[in-house]
Amino acid sequence: MRRLFSTFAPGAPGAGLLLMRLVAGGALLFHDGAALTFGLPPAAIALRVLCAAAGALLVAGLWTPVAGGAAAIGAALHGFFDPADAGFFALLATLGGALALLGPGVWSVDARLFGWRRVEIGDGRGLGRDRTR
Repeated sequence: MRRLFSTFAPGAPGAGLLLMRLVAGGALLFHDGAALTFGLPPAAIALRVLCAAAGALLVAGLWTPVAGGAAAIGAALHGFFDPADAGFFALLATLGGALALLGPGVWSVDARLFGWRRVEIGDGRGLGRDRTR
């Protein structure tokens, strides 16, 4: 999984990635989660479940390249089938694609699970300890 990310950006770039994830994921989750209560055909339900799941994964920062790709494809399909909101979905598709390419940032579940680890070698009196970055 580490090969999918160039870095887990700390500081201001990490905060920007967190903001992008929260906005794109929250919008997908809110829009598609709320629309699941209406009577829709099965194909529309499948698209909305895909987008809501991708939004939830983006908010958490889990499997970000996969979730960002799914969000980009789902939002592009939404824009194709609903031309009235094409601008909104084009923005969400762009954010999803950018997150798929850039990664989640340091404040994410991906960074905790797959981030770089540093092992400190002790002074001979004990074992080294494993610390996350």
